[in-house]
Amino acid sequence: MSNIPVVKLGLVAVSRDCFPIQLSEMRRAAIAAKAGEKNLELVEIKKTVENELDMLEAVKELKANECNAAVVFLGNFGPETPETLIAKYFDGPCMFVAAAEGDGDMINGRGDAYCGMLNCSYNLGMRHLKGYIPAYPVGTADDVADMIADFVPVARALIGISSLKIITFGPRPQDFFACNAPIKGLYEMGIEIEENSELDLLVSYKEHADDPRIPGICEEMKQEMGEGRYYEDMLVRMAQFELTLVDWAEKHKGARKYVVFADKCWPAFPSQFGFEPCYVNSRLASRGIPVACEVDIYGALSEYIGACVTGDAVTLLDINNSVPKYIYDKDIAGKYDYKLTDTFMGFHCGNTPSCKMCDDRAVKYQLIQHRLLEPAGSDPDFTRGTLEGDIAASDITFYRLQCDSEGVVRAYIAEGEVLPVKTQSFGGIGVFAIPEMGRFYRHVLIEKRYPHHGAVAFAHCAKALFEVFRFLGVKDIGWNQPKSLPYPTENPWA
Repeated sequence: MSNIPVVKLGLVAVSRDCFPIQLSEMRRAAIAAKAGEKNLELVEIKKTVENELDMLEAVKELKANECNAAVVFLGNFGPETPETLIAKYFDGPCMFVAAAEGDGDMINGRGDAYCGMLNCSYNLGMRHLKGYIPAYPVGTADDVADMIADFVPVARALIGISSLKIITFGPRPQDFFACNAPIKGLYEMGIEIEENSELDLLVSYKEHADDPRIPGICEEMKQEMGEGRYYEDMLVRMAQFELTLVDWAEKHKGARKYVVFADKCWPAFPSQFGFEPCYVNSRLASRGIPVACEVDIYGALSEYIGACVTGDAVTLLDINNSVPKYIYDKDIAGKYDYKLTDTFMGFHCGNTPSCKMCDDRAVKYQLIQHRLLEPAGSDPDFTRGTLEGDIAASDITFYRLQCDSEGVVRAYIAEGEVLPVKTQSFGGIGVFAIPEMGRFYRHVLIEKRYPHHGAVAFAHCAKALFEVFRFLGVKDIGWNQPKSLPYPTENPWA
């Protein structure tokens, strides 16, 4: 996963000057010790902040230690101005937490950080500064160490987003307006975008012909897929394309550190390049460089956030088709605690990384494109290049960040699983189950006009995703609510 940040945390204690500074320092050391026990790497910043000059020294120490995220710890009530200015002067996400009482007497060993967190939040708001505050931000050293562990994936995503460029090729497809979205929301989140023509990509691809690195990439592909699971004559073309994208990312990232792609993959692509790009896209996604289909820029962004949060491969799928009742009755009913309407099939042509698919996955051809683009009854030629098979059983989180037609950024998150049930279909596809999916489908996905693409993380990570979206300022975050909690648009008599 070479395209996501490595988080290096710094722990900064702050102290109100009318409280013993030793109380904050003792509690800071206890947190550092607990973090070590939990294998959490952090730098214990030695400068304790009581005033603004201390704050500048602490920020300097953070930067000297190459920290890119900070934990601001109120070991006692804390100095409101200096502690919140850390978030202004430090270039990275800051979490604010506070000490619970109980590690000293209640005369000289009481810190009142419970009260101090209120003033901290108030002052962050006055200065229009962003700070990450956990659900319950007051705790013992052990509690705070757990909060830090929860903060790491959130910080990783926020650091990645702050230095991300989305590179696109081609206009978003005419018949997939759901992938069209205002780019204003990207700039508001601090993301850069570079939009290019498909011709730019084709020119660069041709320039990579006979690249000396191609044989090595071909060998990697053979090893990944295994004999009999790829087209020998397609390898050079696909390896050439992979190098084209990797080199483009390196040459065009500019001032940014991280890159994702959103490419137009049909209808012109296969006939002009000589293959479908899906398998190559899957390989890049497995390395933390998502390549979203159909120029889905917010799909690419969503995938990237999931890769940062989980540190693992992700995919982008159509929320595609209902599960036939005959499959449900035979393979799901009585075996898994899901209604038919809780299930659906997530599908795409073949962009899901092979590490997330069943062992019988193979490079095949795009059936739908073959029908449209190649002569009836012919053997597939340039429509080959998809990675097909059933997606392996796994916990999943289905989610998306989206800017709607009015320029409002909103999101949804739902946890569930891929069931070990044969799809009996084509493409990269799996049987998904999400509790109360039917109601979620109607009252979130349809009601709020989300597109057909959803990002999939192969873990239950809704908690971290929610915190990332909230930190980014997303006010509308939909989720699969239980029947006991009706949606605002839900008919109570239905």
